[in-house]
Amino acid sequence: MSRNNPYKWWNLLFYLAMIAVNALSVLLPLGGNSTAEISDRYKTYLTPAGYAFSIWSLIYVLLAGFVIYQFRSDTSPRGSVQSIGFWFILSCAFNMSWLFLWHYLYIELSFVAMLLMLVTLIVIYLITRRIPDPTTGEKWLIKLPFSIYLGWISVATIVNFSVILKKNEWDGFGLSDTTWAVIMLCVGALLAIRVSYPFRDSIYPLVFVWAFIALALEHKDAGNVYLTGLITAGLLLLYSIWLFLSPRRRRAY
Repeated sequence: MSRNNPYKWWNLLFYLAMIAVNALSVLLPLGGNSTAEISDRYKTYLTPAGYAFSIWSLIYVLLAGFVIYQFRSDTSPRGSVQSIGFWFILSCAFNMSWLFLWHYLYIELSFVAMLLMLVTLIVIYLITRRIPDPTTGEKWLIKLPFSIYLGWISVATIVNFSVILKKNEWDGFGLSDTTWAVIMLCVGALLAIRVSYPFRDSIYPLVFVWAFIALALEHKDAGNVYLTGLITAGLLLLYSIWLFLSPRRRRAY
């Protein structure tokens, strides 16, 4: 690979554009609709409490760390940053697309944008898992940000899909909304384990813990959803701790 990263300035540009669009979505807001207002309009039993979305602040701070880290001269020879560059640009583009489509109430198209963002993050995640003998900088400024980012978009994709079903008044094959919420919580927990276990990634499932607790607290009135949310969150927390304490040579962090 070239010792110069051809993507670093594009990464910076698209990152700043993504932050600007996110800021406009709050300050204007885009389409005259706030994210919370749209979420409340199509609220489902998989919609978490509002505070859960504060994780975006952490994600954007960590991504800023990645963008800054790529300008270090000692990152180019290893190629870890450069191999992510193109996919990071795409992830930023799909992030902005999702915001515009969501705020202008193109809910189905917003789900397509989120799926595309999910795909780009899966590619980035797999690239980060293949970094041989990661340095401290690669662990904290490449692997960590994209574990959390992928984790949250994995959860958000499930929630976004439930919003589409709600909007289109899907009958759930005769099953109640709460039953489907319980099923999807279990599916989400299995997904967290399936993705994280091969890489011994203790961070990815913690995002599900954060989301499931927020979901449970938002739906205390739905007993089975509340209990399932807390139980799956508790089990994933124990699982994450187990991964963290597993032999260092087999862990992602």
